Amino acid sequence: MRLLSGSGKVARSPVHHPLSARCYARYSVSAETRLGMAGVRERLLAGLSGRVIEIGAGNGLNFSHYPGTVAEVVAIEPEPLLRKLALESALRAQVPVDVVPGAAEALPVKSEAFDAVVLSLVLCSVRDVPRALGEVRRVLRPGGQVRFFEHGRGGGPLMTLTQRTLDRTVWPLLTGGCHVARRPVAALREAGFALGPHRCVMMPQRGPALPASYCTLGVAWRPDEPFTR
Repeated sequence: MRLLSGSGKVARSPVHHPLSARCYARYSVSAETRLGMAGVRERLLAGLSGRVIEIGAGNGLNFSHYPGTVAEVVAIEPEPLLRKLALESALRAQVPVDVVPGAAEALPVKSEAFDAVVLSLVLCSVRDVPRALGEVRRVLRPGGQVRFFEHGRGGGPLMTLTQRTLDRTVWPLLTGGCHVARRPVAALREAGFALGPHRCVMMPQRGPALPASYCTLGVAWRPDEPFTR
């Protein structure tokens, strides 16, 4: 599938973080077993069906966990190195996966074309969260669901202060634009999604709490009413 931007041109990557992408690729693979991320991915994607768009697919570690009931996955990844790794992961997936460039704030796909959207550790690094979630609503059919696993603000006052300080200083520079003090659940609610079951997950599940440890795993739905900007 060739996905086009609104101008009719193939969407190009707006993101290039080769060093942080290389570090993430190595860390994420070890986290599958060391931190139990493989099990989280299984829970995140269980029961999905139809056409799915995954936004910020990274190196494609979700692909092997999609159930056979999924007809197609369109995986958006803006970072060139991670997209290359995702393409390799797509070849090993048991469901059809099409990996394409694109930004969360301007998804290169048609409106109301998908049954589900997957957000997995991506809202922390998008440049404009409300705009990105507006795009999620646009491409999702009425009644379609959002599966999300995101990290954000958590802990007591000292941890919150630490997270905010990191976001204002070195953390985004060192991690390819990641932020640790965002509030993904609140952002989904403010974007007009109906929140379903969601729960806190600490990563790592054992050991000291780190600024990026406070995660939420859950589901939300696009309301049935027509989408309007």
